[in-house]
Amino acid sequence: MHPVFANLPTTVFEVMSRLAREHDAINLGQGFPDDPGPEDVRQKAAEAVVSGWNQYPPMMGLPELRAAVAKHYAHWQGVTLDPESEIMITSGATEALTGAILTLVEPGDEVVLFQPLYDSYLPMVKRAGGIPRLVRLEPPHWRITEDALKRVFTKKTKAVLFNNPHNPAGVVYSMDDLKLLARFCGEFDAVAICDEVWEHVIFDGRKHVSMLSVPGMHERTVKIGSAGKIFCLTGWKVGFVCAAPALMRGLSKAHQFITFTTPPNLQAAVAYGLGKSDDYFLNMRGTLARSRDRFAAGLKKLGFDPLQSQGTYFMNVDLAALGINEADRDFCQRLVTGNKVAAIPVSAFYAEEPVTSVVRFCFAKHDATLDGAIDRMANLRR
Repeated sequence: MHPVFANLPTTVFEVMSRLAREHDAINLGQGFPDDPGPEDVRQKAAEAVVSGWNQYPPMMGLPELRAAVAKHYAHWQGVTLDPESEIMITSGATEALTGAILTLVEPGDEVVLFQPLYDSYLPMVKRAGGIPRLVRLEPPHWRITEDALKRVFTKKTKAVLFNNPHNPAGVVYSMDDLKLLARFCGEFDAVAICDEVWEHVIFDGRKHVSMLSVPGMHERTVKIGSAGKIFCLTGWKVGFVCAAPALMRGLSKAHQFITFTTPPNLQAAVAYGLGKSDDYFLNMRGTLARSRDRFAAGLKKLGFDPLQSQGTYFMNVDLAALGINEADRDFCQRLVTGNKVAAIPVSAFYAEEPVTSVVRFCFAKHDATLDGAIDRMANLRR
């Protein structure tokens, strides 16, 4: 067994979900919504599986979905893409990330990553033989600085793996942030693998800026999106990969030998969904923002001061800022066993020098679920 995988510990998500089941806890740890997703999109998938094509679809994805992705990103992000040569459909964003890393990273190449980070990034970089170069982001603002980038970019840098909007920090990075990172990518001839799966889950009138739209970055960016996040259908595992033809040629070969293709009925339904009116996407954001604000108000009544969530399904609380001298893992353990509410310690998203005081909650839940969690936390010992 390859040591990269054999030596991986049990993930904190699995641990906390198991504890949530054992203690009959409200699970605000895992990042999935209570909402079943838009009924019309689900109905399209059902119709397509009954009446449509159920054999292998084209490896690169259904033409109508690739066209829909191009039209959608042109409308929402001002990004111009050729659906024939610059868009590919994968079985989820994690497959897309895996394929991009295995395509672009060779043994000895250095890869810049920002921690806290999504748990699949580091194992796949190591499996490809890459050498991780980690940037440590810190609460409350989780900013990227020029000095931090100077410390990690070298002549061996091959790629940078960048998540925007950022999970678990809940930050939406601006054009200025992207231009700073783009400057380093250009100077060191690095490719930006951009995990943009939360691009539609942003709040308070913010606009997502894709790295593809930054001057000089179209030819050196791999943009990855997720229908599961866009439509709150996390189990569908339909991902989008956007890249210039020179990059896409290699990315498509990786996809060919990892999954080859993605269920055609889901692709057809996603193509339909991407064409929905602006109101759907804006209302989705509004609904999640109301849940965010409801949960934040409940936490504040309990004496907590949650960090701002600009995007994603997640809200963080910095225990240290509240004067709570307790590690996040211990706090989460006590919370799930004593108060029957499951959360995630953000230290689990760090590979080294972790911030050990931040706890992440998922607020993409029904009002009753969020209110129930707040009620259970009312007697939490601080």
